Amino acid sequence: MNFNVKEIITAFMVLFAVIDIIGNIPIIIDLRKKVGHIQSEKASVIAGCIMIFFLFLGKSLLNLIGIDVNSFAVAGAFILFFIALEMILGITLYKDDGNAGTITATVFPLAFPLIAGPGSLTTLLSLRAEFAVENIIIAVLCNVVVIYIVLKTSSKIERLIGPAGIQIIRKVFGVILLAIAVKLFAANIKALFI
Repeated sequence: MNFNVKEIITAFMVLFAVIDIIGNIPIIIDLRKKVGHIQSEKASVIAGCIMIFFLFLGKSLLNLIGIDVNSFAVAGAFILFFIALEMILGITLYKDDGNAGTITATVFPLAFPLIAGPGSLTTLLSLRAEFAVENIIIAVLCNVVVIYIVLKTSSKIERLIGPAGIQIIRKVFGVILLAIAVKLFAANIKALFI
């Protein structure tokens, strides 16, 4: 077991920025208005299971099709870069807004792809190129707890922070994510040319 507090905190911050649960509060509130009740516990657990499952299955899938983790990490760095640009500039490069029914809203689009979406899944494999798996799992579980708390208290958070506060948080995490994307790219691009 290679538990490392620094790795756990870094992985937590990266995933927190990519999942952007605070920035998604307006979408969550809109979803609640459309479908009524959202099961916060179920959405959090399903999103966490998808992320942990992909953390283990993703590497096997890559090996199966002949792609190394460094190549995937570089691709992940590009995705993080574009997500960061979305957060900083307030633009939407990609967003899949499915029509949610009253029964499926908790799973789709909330748990997947809003929380455990392409960005977070790619990020998990990118992190795996640098960090120990147990540290990433702890970071995922910590994020699941934060996601649950935010889902449970989303309307209170929106009233407390306000739209301007949410925008500031998105932009701050966008800059952090941009720096992480650059670091991830620089660390893994060297391995491709060795």
